[in-house]
Amino acid sequence: MGTEDVPLDDKAKRMRDLLSSFYSPDPSSTNDASSNHGSLDAIDTTSFDADQYMNLLKRKSNLEALLQRHVEMAAEIKNIDTDLQMLVYENYNKFISATDAIKRMKSNIVGMETNMDHLLDKIMSVQSKSDGVNTSLFEKREHIEKLHRTRNLLRKVQFIYDLPVRLEKCIKSEAYADAVKFYTGAMPIFKAYGDSSFQDCKQASEEAIAIMVKNLQGKLFSDSESIQARAEAAVLLKQLDFPVDSLQAKLLEKLEQSLGDLELKPDEIENVSVESNDPKQGEVSDSIPIAAHEGSVLGFAEAIRAYRVIFPDSEGQLTKLAQDLVVKHFETTQQYVKGRISSGSLLGVLRIIWTDVLLMDEVLSEAVLPGFSLTAAQVALKQYVASTFSYLLRDISDALLRVNVSSKEAAEELPLQVALEASKKAVLQGSMDVLLDFRKLLDDDLGLLVELRDFIIDWVQEGFQDFFRALDDRFLLLSGRKSSSSQDQDLTGAHGEKVLAGLVLVLAQLSVFIEQTAVPRITEEIAASFSGGGGRGYENGPAFVPGEICRIFRSAGEKLLLHYTKMRTQKVSTLLRKRFTTPNWVKHKEPREVHMFVDLFLQELKEIGSEVRQILPQGLSRKHRRSDSNGSTASSRSNQLRDDKMTRSNTQRARSQLLETHLAKLFKQKVEIFTKVEYTQESVVTTIVKLCLKSLQEFARLQTFNRSGFQQIQLDIQFLRTPLKETVEDEAAIDFLLDEVVVAASERCLDPIPLEPPILDRLIQAKLAKWKEQNPVTP
Repeated sequence: MGTEDVPLDDKAKRMRDLLSSFYSPDPSSTNDASSNHGSLDAIDTTSFDADQYMNLLKRKSNLEALLQRHVEMAAEIKNIDTDLQMLVYENYNKFISATDAIKRMKSNIVGMETNMDHLLDKIMSVQSKSDGVNTSLFEKREHIEKLHRTRNLLRKVQFIYDLPVRLEKCIKSEAYADAVKFYTGAMPIFKAYGDSSFQDCKQASEEAIAIMVKNLQGKLFSDSESIQARAEAAVLLKQLDFPVDSLQAKLLEKLEQSLGDLELKPDEIENVSVESNDPKQGEVSDSIPIAAHEGSVLGFAEAIRAYRVIFPDSEGQLTKLAQDLVVKHFETTQQYVKGRISSGSLLGVLRIIWTDVLLMDEVLSEAVLPGFSLTAAQVALKQYVASTFSYLLRDISDALLRVNVSSKEAAEELPLQVALEASKKAVLQGSMDVLLDFRKLLDDDLGLLVELRDFIIDWVQEGFQDFFRALDDRFLLLSGRKSSSSQDQDLTGAHGEKVLAGLVLVLAQLSVFIEQTAVPRITEEIAASFSGGGGRGYENGPAFVPGEICRIFRSAGEKLLLHYTKMRTQKVSTLLRKRFTTPNWVKHKEPREVHMFVDLFLQELKEIGSEVRQILPQGLSRKHRRSDSNGSTASSRSNQLRDDKMTRSNTQRARSQLLETHLAKLFKQKVEIFTKVEYTQESVVTTIVKLCLKSLQEFARLQTFNRSGFQQIQLDIQFLRTPLKETVEDEAAIDFLLDEVVVAASERCLDPIPLEPPILDRLIQAKLAKWKEQNPVTP
């Protein structure tokens, strides 16, 4: 039980300390280490004092603790005895094994000395026989070695005599490398014996070498030779100790001139297509030019390798050349992406450039071309993203500008609806196509694109944010609410052409579509395929903020809808102004029929109704009847009052009627005239009619009428009641505004006596019959 009370860690620590103190060669180290512990822990040290320990233990512990300590110490003593016994057993086994090994070694050594003596005798015998063979063959071997040296010397002499002929053969076959090898091998002999024994051979060889040097120089500066061939010629000249340092500038100039042949040409880029999209077509049309370009770049890389061998200190110049080639590649790419291209075509160009970079990086790693190309590629890819969004914006503008086609040139019966559907497709499907195009860049395993993946994601998100802002500006431009700059005039039609009101209505409904459908769909696609990024820095916030875009187009839609109502109202108001400002109302003749301006007014409303039916949905089928209006029953223009006024025959009583009208207006309830414009057919038409009638009232207040002029206004307004009620949804407000026009005219009339009801009804019925004939009801 005592062993269970002692913690395992303390027990193991005590055991290690005991064994360490037992086997420690320096007892003082354990004493120093143990002196740092408390007095009760000094039991394991060599300076342990039993009496002091007991006194201290009795002073600090009670009886129960002393008994517990007794049990623990008994268990520890037992464990220590067991461990020491195991150590003794282990040491005893080792001693027995050592004794057995010593016995075996002693038995194996017996007889070894005799065997060593026999081996020594055999070695001495072999040595004596070997000395005998060497002595007998010494003279023959020395003679053979002398003959071999003579033979080698004769070969060298023969080589020297044959050297001029060999050099001539090499020059004829243009094997200049072999000629240099032969000549450099004979140079030590020419230096030693060229002025005596081999003078003629040396002279003939030098003449051949002079011819070869001249040929190599011509080859070095020949434009018809390849860069690699010219580099090999320079190496051979250097091996001949020709001062090639003077040729460094000229050879570098040749390399610079060769960059023009390595640059990507616009016509070559246009023919490049991605093999992954159409492998068969790519193999047929692009394998030859791509392979030729790759071979040219490979030759340029080998020329750089040779140039570095010839001129070891030319790394800076070669680095500049390689970087210039990369810069020109990407400058050509930037010009290429300004046009409308697919991501597949761009990938084909980037693969060619990246292959060139890797080929040159193998021979010029100090230039760090992959990292340098990343910087240049960022500009080209960012320009491609911006160019793609600009073309998407142009497609949407083109779809919207179809509204400007005149009715004579338009082939569609519903041009506004066609333009709206085309614009919706251009926005949504065009955006999806753009995202699919950009997705190909992210999915490609090209090393250049893998390094720029986060940047591409950020550029796409930023591109959509800027695209929608630019689209909002384009809507303002097309609607005429913003002046166009010179670069946008080609997108807004002919100079000075007025903006069509139908286009503004299309823009308003398209803004609603973008807010409610396009932006959520694009946001889902971006979250699914273009999440991540972070290249622009998290401190700048998210690149694409759909909430902001929705707010922009919600506000734009409301403003454009109001702008449409304003444009239509202004057009009709111009017609009404001409109606009231043209005639002399004081000398107006007695009315014979409804005035022509009513037909023009209704024709404008019909055109407005045709536009809104193409674009806007129908609202709730609820009309605000005059009987439903709270204030209409108490209107000052009630039928009884109107009949009473019709029966009065003198001016005094007619004027007293005006006083009654004003008194009645004080006690009648208000009718809500102007409300918020909704995205429905009825709301837009009703708002425009209300504004036009309000303008009509104001125009009436600015004129002075005689009796006939007032009666003409009364006739026109009375006729308008029926067709306007069929057009609008708020009949109460329309009745109220029509009555206000009559009241305004009566207030400005010198003799406000209205037409008699029979005459008024007869004229109205005649006009209604004629109007229905001209405007048959379409099912």
